[in-house]
Amino acid sequence: MTHIEAPGRSSPPELLVLHSVRIQGMADDDAVAVRFGLDEAETREILLDDEAYGWIRQAAFGGTAGWSMTERGRAEDDRRLAEELADAGARPVVERVHEAFGPLNTRLLAACTDWQVRPEGGNRLTPNPHTDPEWDARVLAELDALDDGLAPLVTELASALARFEGYDTRFSAALARARSGRGEWVTGTGIGSCHVVWMELHEDLVSTLGVQRGA
Repeated sequence: MTHIEAPGRSSPPELLVLHSVRIQGMADDDAVAVRFGLDEAETREILLDDEAYGWIRQAAFGGTAGWSMTERGRAEDDRRLAEELADAGARPVVERVHEAFGPLNTRLLAACTDWQVRPEGGNRLTPNPHTDPEWDARVLAELDALDDGLAPLVTELASALARFEGYDTRFSAALARARSGRGEWVTGTGIGSCHVVWMELHEDLVSTLGVQRGA
């Protein structure tokens, strides 16, 4: 895969704050700021501006609360991403990575399913009790392989758009925690698990290109 030598284009905080809400689905002030390493006070000001414009709103679900994106906000994020993509001349890079990402995504979804369920007695949806070391080791080995495949894709993305940097290291960190015996770091929610990091990257890719998941 061809790599761009020039450093990736940096995104303005206004784009990063709105986009952080989008890729996380729902996030509080701290989570929005941490996602792209932004200043907390500046992030708070931008969030309040975005709320005033009707781009985001406060939401609560399942005992958690935070900011979520409105349809107006999604349209604004789409506009900003398209403008940035064109100005950076990055569409060929992101399209190449998106195409290479597809087969890996299929494997990731299968691995996460195998971590959560383990067919038994004709029931394909039996929850995995994690009592079969060989079964779980096979899933973790597949995640290791996906970790290796993800790194060069993120490197290429970040060489065009700096905001893609870090997906590979976050995935690796989650996998390391899972391998240490903390199995929730494979598919857990509310933490930067392997599945959560991967889904954020997927959303980042398709929203950047302006396509639907699965396209």
